[in-house]
Amino acid sequence: MIVVTGATGNVGRSLVRALAAAGEKVTATSRNITDADASEGVEPRKADLADVESLRPVFDGADALFLQNGGASAHTLNVGEILDAARAGGIERVVLLSSLGVATRPESASHGALGLSIEEAVRASGLDWTILRPGNFNSNTYAWAASVRTERTVAAPFADVALPAIDPGDIAGVAAGALREDGHAGQIYELTGPAPVTPREQAEAIAAALGEPIRFVEQTRDQAQAVMLNFMPADVAETTLAILGTPTPAEQRVSPDVEKVLGRAPRTYADWALANVAVFR
Repeated sequence: MIVVTGATGNVGRSLVRALAAAGEKVTATSRNITDADASEGVEPRKADLADVESLRPVFDGADALFLQNGGASAHTLNVGEILDAARAGGIERVVLLSSLGVATRPESASHGALGLSIEEAVRASGLDWTILRPGNFNSNTYAWAASVRTERTVAAPFADVALPAIDPGDIAGVAAGALREDGHAGQIYELTGPAPVTPREQAEAIAAALGEPIRFVEQTRDQAQAVMLNFMPADVAETTLAILGTPTPAEQRVSPDVEKVLGRAPRTYADWALANVAVFR
């Protein structure tokens, strides 16, 4: 049995599907999961990473765990207690969804120090561990969906700054391999797409998928920050803007790790836009 936390998120949902398709029994858990998320081989169980007691019955009898790092709520987690509960439930293998910012932004409290503390807890857990450090997600552009649907417009900062954004489905594919196969213990995988892509190019890819033109409006940094502060803490917004606007060479580097694990190149942003075009119609 494999437990997938964050099972209603962009990576978790793809991972649950991939594991079930491979014939694995999966317990899919999140705060928002419902019986409607059940399918063959998949049992939905509601639990909260911030409430370790809610996780104990979910972990009981499982042998592997996909641990989502909590995202914007990471500061509320007691990762040591979560891992103790996992081990007590019989889990022997853990795959952590971390962030590239742990390595590239060590000075950031949100991306660096907190993320590193979570990774250190996983490495000290006594479990076989694998750490995934993805960079920018293609699915971050879901934030454009409403304006594309209603106005055929994308507004974003740093129009021509490129990052090798990754398809969450490729992150899920790597996670599935690390959960199911031997040979990944003790590995840290940096996960990126196949090439850097700019926000302007992403908007063009959505337009091509729709078969309709999209107008691109470049926001100022202050305008983008004002929007971000509606749904993320100020320190997270500040670091995110730094990554988007002035990425380090490490943040623009294309990693070979997706291809190393999956045996194929990661999917392009254009591939992702075509597969998810219904969100933008």
